[in-house]
Amino acid sequence: MAFDPPIVKLAGIAPEICLVVTALVLMVMDAFVVRIAPANTRWYSPVLASLGLTAATVFAISEWGSNELQLGNMIALDGFAVFVKIMLAVFATLTVWLARDYLQREGIEESEFYVLVLFATAGMMLMASAADLIVLFLALETFSLALYVLVGFRRRTGIGQEASLKYFLLGAFSSAFFLFGIALAYGAAGTTTYYAANSTSSSIARFLASTPSSDLGLIVIATGFLIVGLAFKIAAAPFHMWTPDAYQGAPSPVTGFMAAATKVAAFAATLRLLDAVFFPLRWDWRPLVIGLAIVTMIVGSIVACVQEDLKRLLAYSSIAHAGFILTGVVAANDRGISGALFYLATYGVTVVGAFAVLSVISGRDEKRIRMSDFKGLFYESPLLAGAFTLFLFSLAGVPLTAGFVGKLVVFGAAIQAGYAWLAVIGVIASAIAAFFYLRVMVVMYMQEPDVAMPPARLGPFADGVIAIAAASTVIFGLLWGPLVQAAEQATFIAGR
Repeated sequence: MAFDPPIVKLAGIAPEICLVVTALVLMVMDAFVVRIAPANTRWYSPVLASLGLTAATVFAISEWGSNELQLGNMIALDGFAVFVKIMLAVFATLTVWLARDYLQREGIEESEFYVLVLFATAGMMLMASAADLIVLFLALETFSLALYVLVGFRRRTGIGQEASLKYFLLGAFSSAFFLFGIALAYGAAGTTTYYAANSTSSSIARFLASTPSSDLGLIVIATGFLIVGLAFKIAAAPFHMWTPDAYQGAPSPVTGFMAAATKVAAFAATLRLLDAVFFPLRWDWRPLVIGLAIVTMIVGSIVACVQEDLKRLLAYSSIAHAGFILTGVVAANDRGISGALFYLATYGVTVVGAFAVLSVISGRDEKRIRMSDFKGLFYESPLLAGAFTLFLFSLAGVPLTAGFVGKLVVFGAAIQAGYAWLAVIGVIASAIAAFFYLRVMVVMYMQEPDVAMPPARLGPFADGVIAIAAASTVIFGLLWGPLVQAAEQATFIAGR
């Protein structure tokens, strides 16, 4: 009898393979180069990392329009995954460029930084395309472990190591919730796979479609635990405790990467799980998600008003934005999915730009990071002050910026789904958030510095990141059509 070999397709994880191979090559090169050249000649690290991210982007774009399940139905190759992977590659590339100048200034330029960014990005990409709960957990742990180390990368300061430890402990706590949810889902459905390969195989979606609602109690509980586990990564209140400390202690490029990319990966998994796999249970999980959205918007907006450290302020701002995006998840329709994807793209590029400005202004060891350190910034560095103002306007949702369009699409999705009152709460929270953004602007433009400070300067790569982020914020605020259209096309999820 002839052996019929299985068909193994790797297109669904080609970007992840590309990033992992690049990271391994970088590690091997560094092991040899460090013996024959000083550390300050490691210019190849960001170059190779950028090339690997570019190749991953090309692989992802080449699969646009695909709609299939691969590797035993554990990987979904669809427009949703491709859109998310492109976003993650862009944010990681901006982080690599910003880190080049930052690490040189801090005297900690090490290839391990770029390797960790590549591994983290690969884990996030895998999380976006996971079609099995076990694969999803492995992806979550892959990028989480890399981020634990990146948060404590500034070893000269104790605050970074303290933040890394807190992040690790709370991350392990969230993983326990997630694992318990996986165990309960397996106990109820007998499988961890989202979708069935054929008429005889089992899957969670088939179990939900064929089981009476009276017998779904166990998997409803499992869904609750899975939401709690993902809420930690999203930084949704009351599971946000790690966020301010981790954002404050991490190097600014890492903080920007976490604020943008981690949120993208966690929301991608949430959207695929809730709005596709567990869609039949929407009347059970919606109340929990609505409660999370309301508490997150209110807590993030109010607590940010009393922050003096700008990294902590942006951390609570990130929490509030998680609540805004959750309104799109609550909608549980195509408009909600596309709105959340658009919001994640525009918010991500804006927050990376904001932390790039902080990286430049903060100086060595990030000593200038408090509100008082930004007094008279406009007179010291008018271009940086202007860029930071643009990013704050976008985060506040001011018209003609990308942030305004992002809020418009997610709130519009909630209204279309019959949750206009939730959108009203979001608008009120946005108005509260505008206060602390305006507070920063008052300090920059209307107060004089306590002492004269030299002009802020980091390097050409950092300037380039700020310029790209600023241009994107304006372009997506004026010409949002192509990105919205791409996000709408990405709502076609394999197996849905």
